[in-house]
Amino acid sequence: MPWKRRQAAVGRCPADSAGIPGRLGEGDTVTHWRALIVLGTAQFLMVLDTSVMNVSISQLVEDFDTEVTAIQAVITLYALVMAAFMIIGGRLGDIFGRRRLFLLGLVVYGTGSALTAVAPTLWVLALGWSVIEGLGAAMVLPAMAALVAESYRGRDRAVAYGVIGGLAGAGIAVGPLLGGWVTTYLTWRLVFAGEVVVVAVMLCFHRVITEAPRTGPRPRLDGVGAALSAGGLALGVFGVLQSGSWGWVQPRNPPFTVLGFAPTLFVIGAGVAVLAVFAHWERRREAHGSDPLVHLPLLHKPVLRAGLMSLLSQNLILLGLFFAIPLYLQVVQGFDAFETGLRLLPVSVTMLATSLLAARLGRLAGPRRVVRLALVTLAAAIVWLLATIDPVIDDAQFAGAMALLGVGMGLLASQLGNVVQSSVGEKERSEVGGLQFTAQQLGSALGTALIGSLLIGALAHAFTTQVEADPRLSEEARQQTGVALEAGITFVPTEQVRSAAERAGLPPTEVEAVADSYASAQLDGLKAAILATGGITLASFLVTRHLPTRTRQPEPAEATGPPR
Repeated sequence: MPWKRRQAAVGRCPADSAGIPGRLGEGDTVTHWRALIVLGTAQFLMVLDTSVMNVSISQLVEDFDTEVTAIQAVITLYALVMAAFMIIGGRLGDIFGRRRLFLLGLVVYGTGSALTAVAPTLWVLALGWSVIEGLGAAMVLPAMAALVAESYRGRDRAVAYGVIGGLAGAGIAVGPLLGGWVTTYLTWRLVFAGEVVVVAVMLCFHRVITEAPRTGPRPRLDGVGAALSAGGLALGVFGVLQSGSWGWVQPRNPPFTVLGFAPTLFVIGAGVAVLAVFAHWERRREAHGSDPLVHLPLLHKPVLRAGLMSLLSQNLILLGLFFAIPLYLQVVQGFDAFETGLRLLPVSVTMLATSLLAARLGRLAGPRRVVRLALVTLAAAIVWLLATIDPVIDDAQFAGAMALLGVGMGLLASQLGNVVQSSVGEKERSEVGGLQFTAQQLGSALGTALIGSLLIGALAHAFTTQVEADPRLSEEARQQTGVALEAGITFVPTEQVRSAAERAGLPPTEVEAVADSYASAQLDGLKAAILATGGITLASFLVTRHLPTRTRQPEPAEATGPPR
């Protein structure tokens, strides 16, 4: 159709001389970035969700009359659903159009938010938030990444991904404070009701999002590959999630055993086996000329592989810490959700500021140096944080550790999205967007599952050791505690343990001994979990070798953004 008619059909969104929708000529700066506002708002909302949930853990436990491990499972399931379906979402964007899938995903996400806001039970919460919102996010995020890459070129693309990283930081910044205030003084449900309103407003501005017309044949969805990838990821993360209650090798409290061992490693191994079958199936489809779900040769690109592994590590560390730290603040220190949000504010503010400012640093020093600087900063922040885990919190030291943690996370967020998307060509954007957010959400799921599991496991071990070593406890008290531990242990306030010991008929001195042992074990469990994130941070240096030493220069076809 003639250019003027086509321009009108997409809502009169201007184009530059190259004919790419959404690109502008000189003087149209505001319109040039209008699409990014809508696309970035989607990123903001989906980060906001998790940070609100993390800061509201204690209130959710109370509202649904459940345990911390159940809320941990709901948070993990949200990230797992996204991880399992991100690649599928990226492929659906190639099939039906990225803009169309982005808008449809917003509708699905808004529906899940509405159901979450009125959830009467934990299962409805899991359905609305973990499943429906997770599926909506799996449709939105790969399309969003591809649309950003398509709409901005050269320096503008680096700026755009810096803004996206900054908005992710803003979601983390606003989430604890907003979620904490609303949870404490109103109800956490209002956050999800508000998301429905924001989604409706975003849909009203759908015309600012444009997409280049399709060229070439429409690809087909690999249904078998989709089922295999989702199943393999689900089994692997489920095994990690259950390791806290099942045990890794020696069975703790599993529903069944395998040859006398805990089923954890067998479930994880089954997940790995299913993913191996998935890889074989994808290679077979490519060999026969069929459309695979993932073009596995993409993963042979060292820069892309390093970028994806760095994204996985980033989210594993961040979400692991953001599961453990609120437990320390709420369960050990007794802070409400708003007080917890205030103490998490330094990490949020510095992450937002750093991610917005560090895009230029990447152009000057190169992504590899910036990412390595980020990991050094994170390691220092984790060491500092470990020193603050005491029975009585030192607010100044804790705030300093949180601020430094935010700087490290902001440095990572400013680089990795652009590294991943710039490692491939235009036709691979949507597929790589799926891989990008799969890596991020797999990291989120593993972070919550693994760090939560290590926390519970270390708590159980430390409590057992403390009880055995405490001379104030009789042999009968130790046996009663051992029976209680075999039935399962969870992260609860010390007062709850004291009440349980009183109900068991222990004398006052032994009640205090049990309570003291549990309080000490809580701190040991938290330190073990946080120390594990430090180990993951150091191990992440191994995947930075293939990150680019300088920002990739745009190809001639995509080189110059709108004239300045």
